[in-house]
Amino acid sequence: MTAHDDTGSSGRLATFFATDDDWEREGSITLGDWLIGALVLVASLLSLELIRGVGTLDSSDAPTWVEWTAVISGAALLVPRRRFPLTVALLAGVHMFVTGVWLPMVMGLLPMQIIYFVAFFAGAAWARSRRDMVIVMGTITLFMFAWIAWQFAVGSGIDEFRESTADAEGSPLIGPVAAYVLLTTLINLLYFFGAIVGGQVAWRGARQRAELAEQAATIAAQSGQLQRRAVIDERLRIARELHDVVAHHVAVVGVQAAAGRKLLERGRPDDITGAAEALGNVEASAREGVTQMRSLLGTLRDPAVDETDAQDVRRPEPRLEDLPALLDEVRASGLRVDYETVGPVEDLSLALAHSVYRIVQEALANVRRHSTADRAQVVLRVDRGAPAAYAEVEITDNGRPRHGTSGSGLGLLGVRERAAVRKAEVDIGPRAVQGFRVRVRFPLDSPVPASAGAAR
Repeated sequence: MTAHDDTGSSGRLATFFATDDDWEREGSITLGDWLIGALVLVASLLSLELIRGVGTLDSSDAPTWVEWTAVISGAALLVPRRRFPLTVALLAGVHMFVTGVWLPMVMGLLPMQIIYFVAFFAGAAWARSRRDMVIVMGTITLFMFAWIAWQFAVGSGIDEFRESTADAEGSPLIGPVAAYVLLTTLINLLYFFGAIVGGQVAWRGARQRAELAEQAATIAAQSGQLQRRAVIDERLRIARELHDVVAHHVAVVGVQAAAGRKLLERGRPDDITGAAEALGNVEASAREGVTQMRSLLGTLRDPAVDETDAQDVRRPEPRLEDLPALLDEVRASGLRVDYETVGPVEDLSLALAHSVYRIVQEALANVRRHSTADRAQVVLRVDRGAPAAYAEVEITDNGRPRHGTSGSGLGLLGVRERAAVRKAEVDIGPRAVQGFRVRVRFPLDSPVPASAGAAR
């Protein structure tokens, strides 16, 4: 049981002194260190001369220059204490011992005691290796207490104390000598262990501040990465939206222009009227395409646009109410389109309705560009009573692939990206009988990142 307690105590001490921590506290000699050393030097020399003036140093046989040398060398230890903490602590221990043996009155000066305390404190607070710190500071402490014990055992301090307290009554509970020994031991315990423990607490505080600074730097770096990622995502969104807008309107322009050219070639009055109508559709589609492109590119032109103005400036946000107008525009190009809704489609969110609109727009643009179809069907279904509530849009046609009209694939890629953002199921490909189908099923209970939903 005792061995277990010793092991636990050793483990707690190792944890407190962080002997397994490889972090190193970097210290350097600064102007402040020189100023502190100079200030302490002046205070120490002034104290020394004041004590000399009182006559306390009359019993000392040491020359004045030796006393001054002891004071100056002690104050000099404070300058490199953070750059060479353990070396300074060792030198302070040697200085304290040598001065205490030959110049005890100088060693006992308050400024000198402050110098030693700060040196020991710095050894614990600034040591690079915590294991070396424990060894060095432990050695200094044991040596100092051995010195104190030696003074009690064979020194003249006890005899001098007995002579000075021979006429004192003392305490009935404890004798003067015992009280002197206990008081001296307690003061030195507080002195040395206070310096070491206080230095370790300061080291742990610096360690924690370094961790917080590292975490702050990591967060700042991640924030910058997220910002760059957001910019990239926004530009990809603009590129996809621009592709959808341009593809749709260019397809309308191409079909109407071709129809107008054929009518003009015939030269009949009725055909001229139809050609004029086709050219009007070309003009309207071109104007609408330019308007939407300007809205989309507003963000690229003006990076200062904030989120408050983004809804009006940087992108169009089609709603389901705009879908019939899109279908009428497609019908005007000669493609018959049937539209059917099933379920409470009016309850769809704006972001989801925008995705549905763009998917329908891209699918019908592909039908006009790459298919021989003369008929298409758009079905929008919303089922909130299903085990997994969903909204589904399906676009089918009755045509075959038109040769020589291969596209870039960006349109269908955009459809898949919109679906992936909302974890939707995608079915794109030829139908078993005839024609082509684009079907996307969005789960209504799937959470979508706000930024992704707004962007798309």
